[in-house]
Amino acid sequence: MSDSPPVPAGEGPRDTTDSAYAERLASLQQVWWKRLLPVQAPYRWNLRRLHLGFTLEIGCGIGRNLEHLKGNAVGLDHNVEAVEFARARGLEAMTPEEFAQSSYAAPDRFDCLLLAHVVEHMTRDEAIELVASYLPYLRTGGKVVLIAPQERGFASDASHVEFFDLADLAELAGALQLSVRRAYSFPFPRAAGRAFVYNECVVVAEK
Repeated sequence: MSDSPPVPAGEGPRDTTDSAYAERLASLQQVWWKRLLPVQAPYRWNLRRLHLGFTLEIGCGIGRNLEHLKGNAVGLDHNVEAVEFARARGLEAMTPEEFAQSSYAAPDRFDCLLLAHVVEHMTRDEAIELVASYLPYLRTGGKVVLIAPQERGFASDASHVEFFDLADLAELAGALQLSVRRAYSFPFPRAAGRAFVYNECVVVAEK
């Protein structure tokens, strides 16, 4: 791993399975300026321009990205309340256990696996194990998209465990025998990540 920030003393609960974590995600989306301004427009555009196809989002939370990909994505999350929030918004979301029993859990079913703001909640080895467990559902030639916060975003959340920059995400993809096709900072250049909470590292890899 590259030099990384210390484990953050950021806001919110540390346990991402806790109902309080799902409630925090929901309350953050209801902040007045986020409702007034189209703050999600750049991130929605970024996902859609990648032409992901039928997507399985691992760690979908309350469904922000599912909304961006609405009609062409299925989400799963280990936080039961987050799944309920997403379903209440008319999105296709389920727990990992429900997914395993669903018709979606079939070999080569998906064109893309999306993990947005997920891997930083675990160690590198745990992230490898998580992605590897869902790779059978991804078709050959399909994409794996890994998105992680940069320094300021990492420090903002108490549930973050391990920092992943672009090189770390590419290394993670390589450990899974995936071929990296793109790696970039979004929406601003990499240096902005030290001050801007919502700057992201994005790696697009291929099975």
